Amino acid sequence: MKRAIGYWLLVLGYGLTAVAAAGAQTPADSAQKPYELPKLFSSDSVIHFTLSTNLRAIARAKAGAARYHAGRLSYADTGAAPIAIPLRVRARGHWRRANCEMPPLLLNFWTDSSRKTLFARVDRGRLVVHCRNADGYEQYVLQEFQLYRVYNLLTPFSHRARLARVTYVDSASGRQTATRFGFILEDDDDMAARNGARQAELKGAKSGDLDPFTDALVGLFQYMIGGTDWSVAGLHNIQLVTQQDGAVRAVAYDFDWSGAVNASYAKPDYRLPIQSVRQRLFRGYCVPPEEFTRAIALFNEKKPAIYALYSDDLGRRMNPDVARRTLEYFEDFYETISDSRRAAELLRDCKQVQ
Repeated sequence: MKRAIGYWLLVLGYGLTAVAAAGAQTPADSAQKPYELPKLFSSDSVIHFTLSTNLRAIARAKAGAARYHAGRLSYADTGAAPIAIPLRVRARGHWRRANCEMPPLLLNFWTDSSRKTLFARVDRGRLVVHCRNADGYEQYVLQEFQLYRVYNLLTPFSHRARLARVTYVDSASGRQTATRFGFILEDDDDMAARNGARQAELKGAKSGDLDPFTDALVGLFQYMIGGTDWSVAGLHNIQLVTQQDGAVRAVAYDFDWSGAVNASYAKPDYRLPIQSVRQRLFRGYCVPPEEFTRAIALFNEKKPAIYALYSDDLGRRMNPDVARRTLEYFEDFYETISDSRRAAELLRDCKQVQ
């Protein structure tokens, strides 16, 4: 054991001092037609819209196959009359669908209806919403949105997110039920296409099947945010994409059970040796030490930009105390990866699955 730790110390110590800041991953070159980012994800400004659908029926569908309901999304375009887009809406998710007053929603647009609007070329949009109509639950949404922004800084192999101020109207009663922050996530296929890749259904994937640097990055990112509710092999809150050169990369998503969010409903799996989601546990696969070194260098390089996200226009939507506690939580992570001995102890616990 001491010999193994000594080896990690040697590699990490060298890496932290000798490796220059590693750049974020870049998608593989592709001879295909260049991917055009949908207008929805080409800006970071907050969008405001009203979503009208049968919210009562959607909320009551706690189990079984979720069915679509007719809906309408309307927003005001600059210098033009309000735009109304017909669409289909259904509940999604598992735990939150069964336990929340308001489940996450899937917005399904028709191409002809959304053409020449903000939602052009968006087929499916996952709308992340408040679990309950209370300020604390809205903060959870904002906290998770920020984690997607952090992840975007580290790698393009991550889902884009657009913050929205949404007014919800129950079409059955005509009653306005809430106005809260939510965010729309980029579709899985669109995320893959943006990176010159396609989705890969490789359940049971092991470390040897995956790009090692991405493997290291995902493991460290999940450790940074206190994420334990994920599995590469089980494709649980993990998507795999394959590039033209055959490289397979893991993409993490769904961070509301992380320690960084610290939602009141989030509890670690009873099989894990932690009592709270705020306790970090490294669950990444083992990869060559130099890949961990590169990943650590990238996190250190991006630290100023990551912290700046919590004081920019979008970050200021969060409660200041919540933002401060989040940065304090991140600081503990940075202290760990900047200490070669602590980092060696951390990486010794990687999952030996080849």
